[in-house]
Amino acid sequence: MKMAKYIKTITFRVGIPLVFKSSFVKANRTSSKSFCGLEMVEVLKILEKVKVAYDLPIVADVHESIQCEVVGRIADIIQITAFLCHQTDLLVVVAKIEKIVHIKKGQFCAPSVMTNLAEKVQLAGNPNVMVCERGTMFGYNDLIFDPRNLEWMREANLPYCKSIFVADITHLLQQLAGKKLDGGGVVSGGLRELIPCIVRTAVAIGVDGIFMEVHDDPLSAPIDGPTQWPLRHLEELLEDLVTIARISKEKKKKFNIDPTPFCE
Repeated sequence: MKMAKYIKTITFRVGIPLVFKSSFVKANRTSSKSFCGLEMVEVLKILEKVKVAYDLPIVADVHESIQCEVVGRIADIIQITAFLCHQTDLLVVVAKIEKIVHIKKGQFCAPSVMTNLAEKVQLAGNPNVMVCERGTMFGYNDLIFDPRNLEWMREANLPYCKSIFVADITHLLQQLAGKKLDGGGVVSGGLRELIPCIVRTAVAIGVDGIFMEVHDDPLSAPIDGPTQWPLRHLEELLEDLVTIARISKEKKKKFNIDPTPFCE
C-alpha cells in the first residue's frame, strides 16, 4: 500500500500511466532458504485493496494453470514468468481468462521465439498480448542486455495485431546466484548502478513500457535487492525517460516510422 501510494504520486506528476506489480509467491527462488512470499488468497486480497484504494491496474504472475482463474479475478494483466514462457498449456489457460497476457522472454530464448509464444495466446482467442525482454543468459550466472532484441521483438509480425512491447529493466541486470549467504544459501546479485543506462537505451529505442522494481530501502528488500531502484531517485529518472521518449517519437515521425505499435 505504501509503495503504491508513493509511486502513483510520482507517476502522476511525471504524466505516465502506472500498472502495479506484486507477486503472491516467487516460485523460482535461487535458494530454498530464500523468502518466497505469502499465501495466494491473502496476497490477492491485499492487491485488491491496492487496486481499489489507488485506482490502479494490477499485474501478477502465475506459475500453474490452477492459479489462473483466481488471479484473474483481481489482476488486469496476468504475467507469464520467463522460466515458464514455453509452457503451452499454461499460455492457453491464461489466454482463456480474457485478461491481458504479459509474457517475459526466457533467458534461454532468442527474440524471434516471442512471436510464436504470443501467437499461442492469440490462437487461443486472446489478442491482448504484451511481450517483454528481460535479458539473455551469457555463460554461468550472468545475463547480457542486447539492444538488438528490443528492435527485433518490437518488429515481430504477429497474425492479429502488433504486441505491446515492454523491457524488464531490473531483471536485465540480475546476476544469478551471485552472492553467498552466511547461512549457506545463495541469492541473486545485480548491477543496480547500470539501471539508468539500460532504461534510457530501451526508451530511446522505442519500447511501449518499462518493467522496473522499486523499493524504499533496497538493501533490506527480501527479494532482488541488488536490482531494486531506490524510490527516492525514481521521479528524476522517470522525468529523463519522458524527455527521451518524446525526442525518440519526434525523430521517428520525421523519418516516417510508426511510433505507436499498439492494438486498436
